[in-house]
Amino acid sequence: MIQNILDFFRNLPAKQCVECKKPIAEQHECYGNKCDHCLGVKDI
Repeated sequence: MIQNILDFFRNLPAKQCVECKKPIAEQHECYGNKCDHCLGVKDI
């Protein structure tokens, strides 16, 4: 069965950080795989 493309993207699970396994809060479509904490980001 072919699924509606919008439903497919809405149902994607949140990305998880590869180091701490916590969900990455923003930009699920980006290529990053580490959260700001694990990247050492102090201030955005």
